[in-house]
Amino acid sequence: MNVYIYQHHDWPHFTWNNEQILLLLGEVRNRQGNILGRMESLGFGLKKEAEFETLTLDVLESTEIEGEPLNSEQVRSSLARRLGIQIAGLVASERNVDGMVDMMIDATRNFEKPMTSMVCDPSSFR
Repeated sequence: MNVYIYQHHDWPHFTWNNEQILLLLGEVRNRQGNILGRMESLGFGLKKEAEFETLTLDVLESTEIEGEPLNSEQVRSSLARRLGIQIAGLVASERNVDGMVDMMIDATRNFEKPMTSMVCDPSSFR
C-alpha cells in the first residue's frame, strides 16, 4: 500500500543523516546557483516561460510519483491561467489538476514559510 508523506507518523517533523546527504546537497546548491545566474541574464518573458515549463514538469512528475498522473494539457492550461501566460490551445482543467497546480505554486513561492500540520480528508483531493 502506498503511504503518502502526510501519513507518516512524524509528519511534519522529519529527521535525516547530514553525512549521507551533505555531498548531494552541495551539488544541488551549486547547480541551483548556476541556474539562478543564468536566469538573471534572461529577459522577463524568458524567465516567466522557464518558470512555466519547470512548474509544468514539477506537477506532472510529482503526481506520477504518487501514482496519479495528470493530463499534461490540463496542467499546462491551469498553470498558464494562474501565471497570466497567454498560450494558444488552452483546455478546461479538472478540479484535481487545479488543486495540484495551486499547491505547487504555493510550495514554490512560499517555501520559506514554516510548515504546518493540516488535518484533512485525502479523498477530497481526488
